[in-house]
Amino acid sequence: QVQLVEAGGGGVQAGGSLRLSCAASGRTCNGYAMGWVRQAPGKEREFIAGVNWTGGITLYADSVKGRFTISRDNSKNAVYLQMNSLTPEDTALYYCAARPSARATMDANEYAYWGQGTQVTVSS
Repeated sequence: QVQLVEAGGGGVQAGGSLRLSCAASGRTCNGYAMGWVRQAPGKEREFIAGVNWTGGITLYADSVKGRFTISRDNSKNAVYLQMNSLTPEDTALYYCAARPSARATMDANEYAYWGQGTQVTVSS
């Protein structure tokens, strides 16, 4: 079993930045792709970023491309999401997720392990 714990959420003004982190414990995520998914109130879940096991391939939703950067440090069993140029539309609960495969996809249904989420609130 993999446990994922997110951190780094909070409140920020539009145009600001936040860096989310996700720590994996229990069974390690060796060989797993990782991703970030968000869900805003009243909206569907949105997969926004994924990274393959080696960190060499990243995927982004159009809504965050050029503003968000996903990265990972396998020596620390950690994944990060650097979020820049935040807008109120980025306000959501952000989840870290792990896919038991080396290859990342943008389909949240393919990710078997999820954290509890960290709230990001962007004010105008």
